[in-house]
Amino acid sequence: MIPNTVSLEALNQPGEHMGTHLGIEFTELGDNYLCARMPVDHRTKQPMGLLHGGASVVLAETLGSVGGNLLVAHENKYCVGVEVNANHLKSVKEGFVMGRAEAVHIGRKIQVWEIKITNEQGQLTCISRLTLAVMNR
Repeated sequence: MIPNTVSLEALNQPGEHMGTHLGIEFTELGDNYLCARMPVDHRTKQPMGLLHGGASVVLAETLGSVGGNLLVAHENKYCVGVEVNANHLKSVKEGFVMGRAEAVHIGRKIQVWEIKITNEQGQLTCISRLTLAVMNR
C-alpha cells in the first residue's frame, strides 16, 4: 500500500530526471496505483509527428518505478527496473496521454506493475508491464 503521507505536490517537484524533461505530471495517487499525464509535443514526438513509442515507455517506467519505490521507501529499500515491455496500440498526434500504473505483484524481491496509457478520449494507446527488483539500500 502506498503511504498516505506522499503528496502529488512532492511527486511533481522539478528535478534532473527524464520525467521533468518530458513534462510528465503526476495526477492521482491511490493504495496500489499511480497516475500521470504527458504532453504529446516536440519533446515526445517522433519525426512523423506521432507520439514516440520510447516516450510511452518512459511514462510507463516512470509510473511503475515511482510506485514501486513509494511502496518500499519505509523499509530502507529501493526498486530498479529489470524488464519493461510495451505494446503500442494506437497513435497519438497531439494533446496529452494519461498513464495508470497498478501493482500486479508486490513481493520481497520482485514487483510487477501493469501500466495502461490512454489518449484524451480514453482510448488505450499503449499497454506495458514493468518488472522491478527490490534492492537493499
